[in-house]
Amino acid sequence: MATLRTQYVVNRPIYSEDSFAEDFEKVSRKHKTILGHLKDYVTWDSKRAKNLALRLLPIIGWLRTYRLREWLPGDVVSGISTGLVSIMQGLAFSLLAELPPIYGLYTAFFPMLTYFFFGTSRHISVGSFPVLSLMVGAVVLRLVPNEGDPANISAFQGLNKTEQRVLVAYSVTFLMGIFQLAMGIFQVGFIVVYLSDTLVSGFTTAAAVHILVSQLKFVLGIDVKGMTGVFSIIRTLEKIFTGITGTNICDLVMSIVIMVVVFLVKIVNDKYIAKLKVPIPIEAIMTVIACGVSYGFDFQNKFGVQVVGRMVSGYEPPSAPSVEVFQESALEAFPIAIVGFAVGFSVAKVYAIKHDYTIDGNQELIAFGISNMFGASFRSFAASTALSRTAVQESSGGKTQVAGLISAMMAMIVTVALGFLLQPLPTSVLGALVIVNLKGMLMQFREIPYLWRKDKPDCVVWVGTCLASILLGLDLGLAVGLGVELLTVVFRTQFPRCSILANIPGTDLYKDRKDYLHMYEPKGVKIFRIPSPIFFANIDFFREKLVEAVGFNPLRILRKRNKALRKIQKSQQKQKEQGLKDLAITNMAYVSTEMLQMPTDNKEIPFQVDWNELPANIIVPRVDIHSLILDFSAVSFLDISALKGLKMALKEFIRIDVNVYIVSCDVYIQEKLHSCMFFDNEIKTSMFFPTLHDALLDMLEKTRNDRGRSQLLNTKL
Repeated sequence: MATLRTQYVVNRPIYSEDSFAEDFEKVSRKHKTILGHLKDYVTWDSKRAKNLALRLLPIIGWLRTYRLREWLPGDVVSGISTGLVSIMQGLAFSLLAELPPIYGLYTAFFPMLTYFFFGTSRHISVGSFPVLSLMVGAVVLRLVPNEGDPANISAFQGLNKTEQRVLVAYSVTFLMGIFQLAMGIFQVGFIVVYLSDTLVSGFTTAAAVHILVSQLKFVLGIDVKGMTGVFSIIRTLEKIFTGITGTNICDLVMSIVIMVVVFLVKIVNDKYIAKLKVPIPIEAIMTVIACGVSYGFDFQNKFGVQVVGRMVSGYEPPSAPSVEVFQESALEAFPIAIVGFAVGFSVAKVYAIKHDYTIDGNQELIAFGISNMFGASFRSFAASTALSRTAVQESSGGKTQVAGLISAMMAMIVTVALGFLLQPLPTSVLGALVIVNLKGMLMQFREIPYLWRKDKPDCVVWVGTCLASILLGLDLGLAVGLGVELLTVVFRTQFPRCSILANIPGTDLYKDRKDYLHMYEPKGVKIFRIPSPIFFANIDFFREKLVEAVGFNPLRILRKRNKALRKIQKSQQKQKEQGLKDLAITNMAYVSTEMLQMPTDNKEIPFQVDWNELPANIIVPRVDIHSLILDFSAVSFLDISALKGLKMALKEFIRIDVNVYIVSCDVYIQEKLHSCMFFDNEIKTSMFFPTLHDALLDMLEKTRNDRGRSQLLNTKL
């Protein structure tokens, strides 16, 4: 039984675009010139200065409304919980950057101090991120390899290998910050839209594979030199399997125990997240236990376990980065900057939506840029955020970045006063913590079957980005992924799914005739829809699909008719000479036979032919339609090249006596058609209609198809 629905009835004239313009006066709007925009940009007043201050220092906005009694306890608890995770992740991720663990504590402290003032997100935890650490580590290994001489950089003079690596890491981070700050100042935060969720997922999954392989040497306790470049992961695996017989059993057992325990406790945290006010800080607990056991049983001397070793107490004075390192690493620093911002902004957006506040992409770029430049001045490496760490900060009650500031203070306390307690910590423990934290990224492999079922081009982007990043390295892999993604966009727009529409009887709705039963399609009418912009790359595809939809090639019909006209003309001339009557020719108006690109003469023929009643010796394909309606409702733009091709296609149909209608064309496209002299004595503005229903009713009125007209006019909605 059909559901009773609310109905409405519309009673109005049939409008074309011309008649609509006659009945309704359009507002004349003046668009601001470039000079006008520039004038507004340089004009300052007190209100604009205040808005700029609030924009550059978002802390002013949320600090004024800070609810001390309500929010401070949650921020304190959250800051302590996040600080424990941040410290452990900083120590572990420093191994990915090929640096001593102490620099991970620097990264957990300095970038957060500036993000507290400049960031717009109230929940993300700023600090080390494994993907960025790995990308920085690749640059470090390239310029300061494990074997052989370092790059020819004058700033390396007088420095040992560790100091050289630290110089490279913070110089790359400083350059990364410059890129982010520049993009924020020039308002190009939109660049993140080119990194789709699918691409980021494939890229981070590949990064997780790289991280996993890089940490195997710590878990197994074997000496494998780090490698960079194309197919470095394959060469690293080869080295690992070659030296696997030298595995340190103590390291392996300890790593397995820690990974199992941390993995199980994380499952408990996730399952009982609503009941646990604060997630169990299992990484910190296991680190303390591992330190105590290693110190008590002297793992370093008895079992040959590699430990963290001497931890520098306190902070070193700020130092300037190396310009020579800038020159050597510019091509790698830019993708690091993009990835760092993309990850940070994506995580920030998730929690901004959840807690109903807004974040500014350009201000986030400025905040991350300043944070990385400030942190790099004190020898920290690339900082962004991590979803797991941010989840701890938010789920444990954090309301604002006061929690982030407290977590940074905890990193400072460990650095200044408690660092010596971490000296007996086995590096295999850090490697195990890194690996167990990869669960979320590695589980993204499960997206492949889903993407294949739902959207195959997106699946191609995911797989292409992931494979390229695994085999070619993260920097080249990201470039390949962007290329594949742009190709899918081109593919979608260049080869859209065109359709032939028909009317749903009793309504003014038009749908693909293949999708519904009992559709009404007036005889001799084709309604063609292209759901994409029309531009230079797909105009030929558009014309091919249009020919396929109508069932004939208008240019071929045009040529056949032109040839038939010449035959008829010759036949008429002979008949006149013999005194015979004209064959199937009526005295009508003059019509030009100039046919676009056809090799024909330009004589005017003083008669018109009924193409359905021709002499037996003249064969011309029949044209079974008299009207063609083009639905432009999904056409968002039209470039000059496509405009020429469209004009040619329309003239081909018009010259074989097919009436052409264009409906739902965007007003700015119409303005462009006028400015580009699209209209002439054949293509007229009267062809344009505001809706498809208007065009079809107008066409039926002209062709006096009473049956079809009554069917369409009997519309009650």
